[in-house]
Amino acid sequence: MADSVAEPRAGGGSAGRRLRGPVAPSQWTVGRSFHGSGTRMLRLSTRGSAPRYVQSKEKHPMRGVIMYAPGDVRVEEREDPKIIEPTDAIIRVTASCICGSDLWPYRGIEAVDHQVMGHEYVGVVEEIGSEVKNLKVGDFVVGSFVISDNTCDICRSGYQSKCVHGTFVSTIGTQSEKARIPLADGTLVPTPEQPDPELIPSLLAASDVLGTGWFGAVAAEAGPGKTVAVVGDGAVGLMAVLAAKQLGAERIIAMSRHPDRQELARFYGATDIVEERGDEGVAKIKELTNGLGAHSVIEAVGTQESMTQAIRSTRPGGHLGFVGVTHGVELPGLELFFADIHLHGGPAPVRRFLPDLIQMIWDRKIDPGKVFDLTLPLDQAAEGYTAMDERRAIKVLLTA
Repeated sequence: MADSVAEPRAGGGSAGRRLRGPVAPSQWTVGRSFHGSGTRMLRLSTRGSAPRYVQSKEKHPMRGVIMYAPGDVRVEEREDPKIIEPTDAIIRVTASCICGSDLWPYRGIEAVDHQVMGHEYVGVVEEIGSEVKNLKVGDFVVGSFVISDNTCDICRSGYQSKCVHGTFVSTIGTQSEKARIPLADGTLVPTPEQPDPELIPSLLAASDVLGTGWFGAVAAEAGPGKTVAVVGDGAVGLMAVLAAKQLGAERIIAMSRHPDRQELARFYGATDIVEERGDEGVAKIKELTNGLGAHSVIEAVGTQESMTQAIRSTRPGGHLGFVGVTHGVELPGLELFFADIHLHGGPAPVRRFLPDLIQMIWDRKIDPGKVFDLTLPLDQAAEGYTAMDERRAIKVLLTA
């Protein structure tokens, strides 16, 4: 492992950088590639007001997160990615993060065995294949969590998450120092220029949770004059609140029991907080909407309870956007039939929204990066998983 500047822990010893909240502007280096030089800019000290960087002239194997089994997360050396297809790009990952969906295998709900981890990422292009036309070495890019060519019939209809040539980035594993991105022209979106450091957390959020929350709001047809209810107060639910606000919703009800998440929901535009769940939560939504239910409901959890609550909170003729990865959910046919509501959801076509989301972030119109409330170096990824599993963190950003 490369040398790094470490901060002393109480009682002695040292550890890599551990920060609460989004990474401060001075703590990022972007837009520089040391490919081929053997020089790498490593992690920085948080001692005092002027962070220090350490350079190493040695070449080191790439490191990445591997989940051996439920609850067993390790950072190990992995083979450096190489161009395989002429449409590939190699990126040096500037920042990645832990997703709520990563907790399903971590908790043993999904099978896992030595799985590379990570599907959210931003970074700098280091190498491109001969057929890549829209990117160049040195570009700072944001990528979707689904590989897509962005040219097939499904992609052109706006559903790049179901590209006929697509695959999930989770098979690549971007909780790592580098990554090979297939179909780079259709998957990666370059920023207008090298981003200011404080924008990196927000750009990273666009890779999945912001785009997923945005799709949930669009699927629920959130808009002017409408009341929107959001079921789920994780990162995607909070981004759905942000999206509903940006789409012009008149009233936004966030369903949350956690004070820190309630505060963030209000920051993003929630007008009301409902702490009740299940039938009590549905009753509270009805109480706030003259007995009718919300025009638009966004389900951002993926459990039987959350889906049932979302369906019952939607008024007749209303729209339910579901973006939580479902586990053990069965829809009651007769109840659904008589609900008279629209359902629309699934894996979010983040690539559809990326250009607009990047521009809004670039113009400082939105600040989704606040959803990251714990930042850790890649070496401490296991601590990040534990923090999210124990709900001590909403979302963990990992610095490579």
